[in-house]
Amino acid sequence: EVDSFDGKYVRFMSFRLGSPVGELGVRELAKNERRTGTVIRWLPDRDVFTDVNIPREFFVDVLRRQAVVNAGVKFTFLFEQNGEFTEEVFYNEHGISDYVAETAGDAALTQPVLWHLETQGRDREDKPEYKVKMQFACCFSNRVKLIEYYHNSSHLEHGGSPEKAVKSAFVSQIDAYIKSSGKYLKNESKISFQDVEECLILVSSSFSSQTSYENQTKKAITNKFVAEAMTDFLKHQLEVFFIENPDDAARV
Repeated sequence: EVDSFDGKYVRFMSFRLGSPVGELGVRELAKNERRTGTVIRWLPDRDVFTDVNIPREFFVDVLRRQAVVNAGVKFTFLFEQNGEFTEEVFYNEHGISDYVAETAGDAALTQPVLWHLETQGRDREDKPEYKVKMQFACCFSNRVKLIEYYHNSSHLEHGGSPEKAVKSAFVSQIDAYIKSSGKYLKNESKISFQDVEECLILVSSSFSSQTSYENQTKKAITNKFVAEAMTDFLKHQLEVFFIENPDDAARV
């Protein structure tokens, strides 16, 4: 059951077994009821789902992640079991930058940075153009490592385009810095991303008006333009960061 409020009207509709039940309803809100937002009530269909025992930890993890990628939005989790209620609030004032700083704690080698870009492009010449927003929060640490990718607020467990961009950009720019600084030992092989990720704390959050997922589980995205735009952006930001922060660059 879905109720969507826009401040003046509420539109409501019900679904069962994947199909609408009745027509879309509309009701004008009273003057003292000027609310916005959407309320969704649902129950899993036992004919479709073999296991309907969704653990509490699943909801906690989802809401914690949503608070990370939706800065300034408060998520309240009310949980009832056997007539007992518990309440948990998830909130991050500054989103992924807070999350990275908290994760690093006193183990940070460099100060956390936040980079963001809005752009638009297309995956192929014959494909329509779409908009992309991206944010990266990161720092380096010799004791903690964490890399997480999000797209349209969903956690990308397998990454896809953002992961390709991060691997390419970080290896390329750190390798370039090592070469320009003469820090490679004789006959030493080029660094790999495995070297980099051991000391990297990074969270990316991106949004696009068109998204191509790897498969139905939506654990990775395959947008070609997203990967290219992220790679170019990260290379530039890292190059500038190393130039402006020589001490941090040396520590990395």
